Amino acid sequence: MATDRRTLLADTAIAVLADTGMRGLTHRAVDRAAQLPPGTTSAYYRTRQALLTALVKRLVALDQEELEEAGAHTPVPRTAEELTAGIAALVGARLTGDGRRRSLARYACAVESAHHPELREILLPRENQGRRLVRAFLAAQGVADPDDRTVTLLTCVDGLVFDRLVHGGSVQEEEIRGLVAAALR
Repeated sequence: MATDRRTLLADTAIAVLADTGMRGLTHRAVDRAAQLPPGTTSAYYRTRQALLTALVKRLVALDQEELEEAGAHTPVPRTAEELTAGIAALVGARLTGDGRRRSLARYACAVESAHHPELREILLPRENQGRRLVRAFLAAQGVADPDDRTVTLLTCVDGLVFDRLVHGGSVQEEEIRGLVAAALR
């Protein structure tokens, strides 16, 4: 039961962070949002830093799971249009519903990690099936350095997601198409 409670608290902390920002992330706020007795969160995560670390670890695990799942059911794209469509689907998921909440929490944690190197270490981009698909596509297209181009492409896509979270709107497929074309040059 403790593991399930820890997961519930970390998931709830992600939602609290996304909804209220870093200042709103407190043990009490997580207790309230999880509909648990006061003091429950602090019993599992004694300090705010422990809570934040658990949140970040859970966030990374959820993101990795999402990317592995998406990649497991997707063949290596054969064309730039297929890659564009796949990235557009991921971007759409990151800007709506639960994906939007996780994106908001992820960026808040990224900023916080500038002051907490232990969080930065957890947030480092990880290898996953989605990243491998992009790299394999670029390599198949004869791109000279598919590793670096993959990082650059995905970082630019991440920037579009961040921009739309902050300023509103959606990412247009033509924007992604332009990034894919640049990666192929």
